Parts: sequence; C-alpha cells; structure tokens
Amino acid sequence: RLGQITEMIHTASLIHDDVLDEAETRRGSDAVHKLFSNKVAVLAGDFLLARASVLLARLGNVEVVEVMATALDALVTGEVMQAKAQPTDLESFDWYVRKSYFKTASLIACSCKSAALLSGYGQESEEVIAAEKFGYHLGLAFQIVDDLLDFTQSADLLGKPALSDLKNGHATAPILYAAEEYPEMGPLIRRRFKDKGDVQTAHKLLKQSSGLEKTRELALWHASQAVEWLSSFPDTPANQALVRLTTQVITRIK
Repeated sequence: RLGQITEMIHTASLIHDDVLDEAETRRGSDAVHKLFSNKVAVLAGDFLLARASVLLARLGNVEVVEVMATALDALVTGEVMQAKAQPTDLESFDWYVRKSYFKTASLIACSCKSAALLSGYGQESEEVIAAEKFGYHLGLAFQIVDDLLDFTQSADLLGKPALSDLKNGHATAPILYAAEEYPEMGPLIRRRFKDKGDVQTAHKLLKQSSGLEKTRELALWHASQAVEWLSSFPDTPANQALVRLTTQVITRIK
C-alpha cells in the first residue's frame, strides 16, 4: 500500500507541475491539462492527494503519516522555491540541489524511510537512517540524469520537447557547470533565457564546455552513495534488486 500511496502522490505532483510549467506533453502524450483544462487537472491532482492521504491514514502508523506528510510539504516547498527564485538563486548550485531534493528526491527518501519504519525499525535506527539516505541519493541521481537527458536525447525519445528546461527558464546541472567555464552564461541564467537567441546561445556554450561530463560524474557519485548506504542491510535478493534499480536510474536513456 505504501507503494500505491507514493505513486499517487508522484502522479499528482506531475499533473500539477505540468500546469505550472504550461507543459504540452508528458511521456509522449498530451498533458492532462491539455486534454481536459487547467481546472480539471488541478482537481485531478488534488483528488489523488486526497485519496493518498486516506490510504496513508489506514496504514495506522503515526510516524509514517508524519514522514509522508513531510514529503508533501517538501514537494510544495520546491515549487514555491522555483516560482519565487531570485536571479542570484538561479546561478547557485546549492540552490539547484536543494530544489531538486524538495521537488524529486524528498518523496523517494521519505518513501524509503517509511518502508523501513513499517518493517519495524526504530526512528533513530541505523536501518531507517540508511533507508532515507539511500532514497536521498537515488532521488538526486534520478533528477540529475533527467536534467542531463534533456540535452542529450531527442524529443521523440524523451516524450517531451528537447531543451525544455532552458525553454522554461530553468538552469540545471549541465548549464551551471558550463557557467563555471563560460561567465557569459550568467546573464542568460539570470534572465531565464528569455531574450531572443538565449536558448541557442546557452546550448552552444554547453556543448563547448565539460558540463555534460561533470553532470554524469555527479549522477554517478550520488548513485554510488546510494549503493553504499544499502550495505547497512543484509545482502538479500531485495537488496540486490535495489542495487540493480540504482544502476537502471543512471543508465536509462529516457
């Protein structure tokens, strides 16, 4: 049931995210708000969150309810951070990582922590801490790879327009790394790539830089940290499956 709850929260966040970003497509199909309207999309996301809350309460574990409620809090915090970001925030790698945690990794980390709690481990136990840390690093690896694919894969493969982050004004890891080599990227980031030719210029500077390579290295580092935290658990088939999952996260092409 925890898996169902997590998927419902995740789906709701995607529906709401597409409304906020005015995204046309999601995974190769029309976004919900394009099919039905913004109002229906917002209500659909709210309904999923409401149903997830009901199922969460039925788990009968107050600690897990608190942890998963924290994940909901983090998801909204991430969206608010993105909406209210100051130009200087957009250039900060620390800000990017925090936003990525709130918007993506928090749900994975909280779900993993909740799974450990439901397995009977105590709140301060090594296993619960390790489960949360695994989810934290897995979630960041996933988001960093997602940001990388936006520059390396075609729109058909991604199921969404290529360079969508740039077009939406988002400076992700590849661009931030490129900005360390090309200071002229700074003004583009601060104005959210809004001027004519900004997207093309940023993409050109990125290709001239080591931004993509450094982003891959960062994703690999987080993946290795995730696997390291798994060593706190017995070497069981379930543990091995999580190691394989981590590998799939960093080798995926869409």
